[in-house]
Amino acid sequence: MTHLYLIRHAEALNAVQHRFGDLDLTPRGIRQAERLRDRLATGEIAADVLISSTLRRAYQTAEIIAPALGLPIIPDDEVQEMREGQAAGLSEEEFVARFGSPNFEQNLFQPVAPEGESWPEFMLRVGRALQRITHEYAGKTIVVVCHGGVIDGSFIYFFGLSSFSIPSVLFRTENTSITHWYYGTSFSRKHACWHLLSYNDTYHLRGME
Repeated sequence: MTHLYLIRHAEALNAVQHRFGDLDLTPRGIRQAERLRDRLATGEIAADVLISSTLRRAYQTAEIIAPALGLPIIPDDEVQEMREGQAAGLSEEEFVARFGSPNFEQNLFQPVAPEGESWPEFMLRVGRALQRITHEYAGKTIVVVCHGGVIDGSFIYFFGLSSFSIPSVLFRTENTSITHWYYGTSFSRKHACWHLLSYNDTYHLRGME
């Protein structure tokens, strides 16, 4: 049995400043991560391994929750958000002025910006990363602190959807939310498969302004 918990990073300056780039958590984001840390300190997730994206907003979140799990952080570049290329550091207005508004539905293989990734490239990277991680730590409980796009990609990968089309539904993954995947047998199937046990679990943020 393998349990995979995907945790989206806490609120970052990217969302508040509407800016691309590798930015820090906001004060509110730090409080969100602390709420999650306190929840995990109850022993709810008996993790064997803690992996984090190397982007600051994810790694800072992992640093805050790591003491509750009692685990060192394993940095992993492959669970980063979609790579922005030359958009890094630009505001949304500067991005549109320089590169225009991307339309992945009309041009699926267009990178978000020069030197950045396209949607299929991003989804294939996420799929490879999830396959590697779940095989390397098969039979264990894995926590990965990552990004909304990576969690989107987990649905593409585990549901066996195409990486070469934009999903017809959108996901709204909240900061510090927990998505829980489980690999094992079920009553209706003879062979083990992946099960989605929960998505967007933010119980620890209730009552927080």
